[in-house]
Amino acid sequence: MTIPDRQNDPRRKAGILTAVYVAVLAINLDVTIVNVALPSIATQLHADTRGLQWVVDGYTLTFAALVLAAGSLSDRYGRRPALLIGLLGFAVTSGMGALATSTGSLVAARFGMGVFAALIFPTTLSIITNTFSDRRQRAAALGGWGAVVGVGVAAGPVTGGLLLEHFSWSSVFWALIPLALLAVVLGFFLVPESRDPGVPPLDIRGLITSTALLGVLVYTIIEAPARGWHSPATLFGFVAAAALTLAFVTIEQSAEHPMLDVRLFTDRRFSAASASVAVTFFALSGFIFLITQYFQVLRGFSPFSTGARILPVAGSIAIGSIAGGWLAPRIGTRAVVVSGLASFGTAMAWIAGSIDTDTPYWATIVAQMVLMGLGIGLVSTPATESIMLVLPPARAGIGSAVNDATRELGATLGVAIVGSLFSSIFSARVADSAFAATGKASEAGDSVPTAFGIATAHPELLVAVQHSFLGGITTACSVVAALCYAAAAAGVFALPGRRFQPPGDVTGAAHEPDSRAPVAQQV
Repeated sequence: MTIPDRQNDPRRKAGILTAVYVAVLAINLDVTIVNVALPSIATQLHADTRGLQWVVDGYTLTFAALVLAAGSLSDRYGRRPALLIGLLGFAVTSGMGALATSTGSLVAARFGMGVFAALIFPTTLSIITNTFSDRRQRAAALGGWGAVVGVGVAAGPVTGGLLLEHFSWSSVFWALIPLALLAVVLGFFLVPESRDPGVPPLDIRGLITSTALLGVLVYTIIEAPARGWHSPATLFGFVAAAALTLAFVTIEQSAEHPMLDVRLFTDRRFSAASASVAVTFFALSGFIFLITQYFQVLRGFSPFSTGARILPVAGSIAIGSIAGGWLAPRIGTRAVVVSGLASFGTAMAWIAGSIDTDTPYWATIVAQMVLMGLGIGLVSTPATESIMLVLPPARAGIGSAVNDATRELGATLGVAIVGSLFSSIFSARVADSAFAATGKASEAGDSVPTAFGIATAHPELLVAVQHSFLGGITTACSVVAALCYAAAAAGVFALPGRRFQPPGDVTGAAHEPDSRAPVAQQV
């Protein structure tokens, strides 16, 4: 059901957006705020590179695994209570993360934070969709939502850096608590109740299978550098992930009330937009994981200086998101999203070809980040709208959950794959360098801060670890660039143009003739 008529008051709508945006900011800051704290965590909790990947991915993995189910639950039982419960749980688990005394306990807290973030995120998007019925108003609201998402993700490092200038690594978790509690207060007083009582019961088999699939896949990727990419354990992990994928599709196709109607992905508008979002957040999360270590460990900048140097990404994401929301209804989703993916790919290729120990920040890195941020913004808002337009407003929760799942899945795999690729190249080059004669090549290859710590007093080792680091980041950025270009090429053929109108669009425009239209109506 839709928001009651009294909610059409512009002031009330502004209040709803404020509450939603604060909630979105809190959970998206958490995606990257921890990145600048990774060197400190590695030192104080004795975490290796794989442990650091789990600190980041523990949050996004549970986020991605549970967001589909959470969207369905919020639709069925009420979006307002789902928002409030999620925010309160997020605040509690953030405190648990701040109090962690080992890598394992910190990772456990990050898993808990991801559970409650999964409850919050789809709820915010479905609230927006049900509040704004006019397409252009909805596009503007989604543009703001996308801007807040992007700014939260990109501003996480500078926020964390500012905190680490004065406090310990735990401060990045303490700081999230008051923001979450502010969102609770705003949500309690400003967000009205809305729900879809017709939502079917939760698909338990689908939830268990999808969670197992993501867990096995991410675990296999993160552990592959240590075990070997061709080791029996790694190959078995990939085979198991493939088998679980097949099982999930089979379960969902046969389920009376599937968690995810896989028929949605036969609609190119839906599948192409979802893939575009996933690729974008894959690239963004992988980049931030690497660039924070580049600035801190290789260039020797402080956490705050590191975070401040990533601000061009945040600002340009905001501009790109707003511009994307404005442009898509006018020139078409395809043109905007493809341009965004190509921009991101060009930025990553540029980084791969220019990064060094003394790459000019203002003359080169800033321009690369601006190009990257604009690309992210141009993809995020139009692709999100394309996903949401395939479904009627009453089923906004599942649509927003799919959108959120693709974001978090992309972010999770970005850290896992990009981080593991970097780790493999870095470890291999360290092992073949001057470190081989020291007997510490294995120890240095497991942890970038450890490698630089060992090399501090030995110039020949310092050069070796620098070259190893740059080799890893160059390879990783090249792979990401190729992926973005491939996604842009696919988007030319798959993404919708200007003619696409949602079911029951208030403008009254006719639908784009498409044999896939019944799919959306069946959901």
